[in-house]
Amino acid sequence: MTILKWLLIVAAVVYLGGLAVLYVKQREMLFPIPPVGRTAPAAAGLPEAEEHVLATADGEEVIVWHVPAKPGRPVVLFFPGNGDFLAGRVARFKGIIADGTGLVALSYRGYAGSSGSPTEQGLLQDVAVAYAFTAARYRPAQIVVWGFSLGTGVAVALTAEHPVGRLILEAPYTSTADVAGEHFWFVPISLLMRDQFHSDRRISGVTVPLLIMHGTDDPVIPIRFGERLFGLAHEPKQFVRLPGGGHDNLDDFGAMGTARPFIDAASG
Repeated sequence: MTILKWLLIVAAVVYLGGLAVLYVKQREMLFPIPPVGRTAPAAAGLPEAEEHVLATADGEEVIVWHVPAKPGRPVVLFFPGNGDFLAGRVARFKGIIADGTGLVALSYRGYAGSSGSPTEQGLLQDVAVAYAFTAARYRPAQIVVWGFSLGTGVAVALTAEHPVGRLILEAPYTSTADVAGEHFWFVPISLLMRDQFHSDRRISGVTVPLLIMHGTDDPVIPIRFGERLFGLAHEPKQFVRLPGGGHDNLDDFGAMGTARPFIDAASG
């Protein structure tokens, strides 16, 4: 009994120590910032884009890239994933602007030249200033918000509270807590996680046309999370499963072709 008691004590200490490490390191895990500095659009291969530095409500400075829309065309307000940086998304951006569609792409606080450190509340302030920049140049009906992965959480939050034309969610989730719980099932995530991005609680505020795209083989955010979020959303809505698609490779499985007619409907 004495040996068993000490084994249980050691196991408890190891488990609690592991929880402490996860709690302290959670933001490093949720926001794995690539070691990439500020990059001018032209140097990244997107000379069509203008770089702007925007001041957030809490005093940070975040970068956006803006490609002006051609007359009568919509604009995509793009929110990237947690490990993204703008220079690494140039191929996607070129696909978006190929037909004259405009682009406003945000570099979150702490990422690739933007100041500060990322948190859920901080990112919500970042997308608010990116939206204000966009709304000052385009009518709400022209604005198509597109969120990828982590960016779907802020895309839902923004669209639930501000007038836009349409919303695209690529590889979305119900909440980051749900996704973390999938990978750390042995941890009380809901009690420990600071930044939970509850799209499931916010999606009811979205009333514009919605397109969700999700790879059937996504190992990071399994497709069932996207399906659950879709079930909570209002009409009009469309869910497109991309067979064989993973997480970061949906352009190889038809994401741009799927999004194009949806974006085109916001023209004019």
